[in-house]
Amino acid sequence: MTVIDPDTKAGWVPESDGVDEEEEMPLSLRLSIADTLTLGNATCGFMAVYFTTTGILIPDLMGSQESGMARNSAATAVILMLCAAVFDLFDGLVARKLRSSPMGAELDNLSDLISFGLAPAYFVLVYGMVAEGAYQRVAAVGAIVVLLAVVLRLARFSCVTVKDGTFQGMPSPFGALTVVSIVLLELPFVATLLAILGTAWLMVSRVEYPKPRGRLAVAMLSWIVVGMGMMAAWAFDAPSGQLLLQTGCALQLVMGAVIPLFATARRVNNFRDNRREARAAQLP
Repeated sequence: MTVIDPDTKAGWVPESDGVDEEEEMPLSLRLSIADTLTLGNATCGFMAVYFTTTGILIPDLMGSQESGMARNSAATAVILMLCAAVFDLFDGLVARKLRSSPMGAELDNLSDLISFGLAPAYFVLVYGMVAEGAYQRVAAVGAIVVLLAVVLRLARFSCVTVKDGTFQGMPSPFGALTVVSIVLLELPFVATLLAILGTAWLMVSRVEYPKPRGRLAVAMLSWIVVGMGMMAAWAFDAPSGQLLLQTGCALQLVMGAVIPLFATARRVNNFRDNRREARAAQLP
């Protein structure tokens, strides 16, 4: 690189220390075990979109009346999202125990965007298109809000530092499963849309959610396995399969509503305790 001397106006080339600028910071492109799990997350998200398209949207556009195929495809798409949540849970655990590559954080955000942003948003859009009454435009608004909420949440996660052990806002896997549960409950469309918008707001809010570690991680994994069993029973039209599905979806919604209440109550109690301590410190 030629540098112009401001006094003499002559050009000169600065001495090099023998290291090429492009080679000063070598970046290893070798994938770690955690990165492989993260790619599994992305694959599950893409396949969820695939089954939603081929098993629900295309048969509806072609006038197919076979409800069993749509039910099986919907269940497969949701199970794939649940599998993506399992991959997302374990890639963080493996990265902490072993190691992660320099690409780990970026891969995780991109994979989460596919599995917990695009896949559930597309699920909402397709169900709005195939539902009676043709709510395509309103469903498109709900789908866009879900997608943008996940995008904003992931971007904020990369930029904002919060206290250890908590997330700021509803985690995107939990939000995606909540959105899908709202759709599967088949509530009145206005109620469904409002619940989806409320979930999207929780994802970008400042409500604190605990990170799944230790017993909480085991509980979350157990809950995902139970959810897979419920979806399988519903897909194969097992006895009480519909009841199991509705129960699981309702519990997901209750969890999504209760956790923020507990978090808010805890913050209020902490604020009161801090005020009491401050008053006590001011007393002679």
